[in-house]
Amino acid sequence: MPRIKVPRKSTAIDMTAMCDVAFLLLTFFILTATARQPEPLPVDTPASTVKIKLPETDVATVTIGQGKIFFGVKGQQIRINMLDRIAKRYNLQFTEQEKVRFSVVETFGVPVANLKQFIALSNDERNQAGLQPGIPADSTDNQLHEWILAARYATKELNNKDLRLSIKGDSKEEYPQIKKVIDIFQKQKINKFSLITSLRQAEK
Repeated sequence: MPRIKVPRKSTAIDMTAMCDVAFLLLTFFILTATARQPEPLPVDTPASTVKIKLPETDVATVTIGQGKIFFGVKGQQIRINMLDRIAKRYNLQFTEQEKVRFSVVETFGVPVANLKQFIALSNDERNQAGLQPGIPADSTDNQLHEWILAARYATKELNNKDLRLSIKGDSKEEYPQIKKVIDIFQKQKINKFSLITSLRQAEK
């Protein structure tokens, strides 16, 4: 008995709706994405096989390299609140525009006396090599201690959470410079902090 051949019909799929959704998603990501700022103090972190992701909020990082110390904290409102506290501590005045400009600076390394000149610079000018001498952390002028304290109070006031501290040190940095930062942590009774490393494959 001969087989009955069923005529094949071409199937047409309307992709208009799918294209519209893809275009809307692409537009959303473009508008909401923020460009990653170049690091003002690039460091070569030591390698480690441990993989623990740092939180996106309520975290501050002390960067150590080339004998300099930089500081950065997540959150624009945290930075503004922190700057207000530093201004009060050192008897400084900042305009609202200066506060907004400072709020977008992720990491910095200048003494308090140079803050106004630093804030007035453009992003490209701030990241010029050698422009930022680092935050003083000596016993006679321990400004890093004040920045960390201000960031902790700001985080507690705005988010009602404890600030998490991390150290991002260059693998070639001398240990006394690292110990100086750890001593500042311990003076504020911070005994738990993270060390930022680059990922290394485990040996088989």
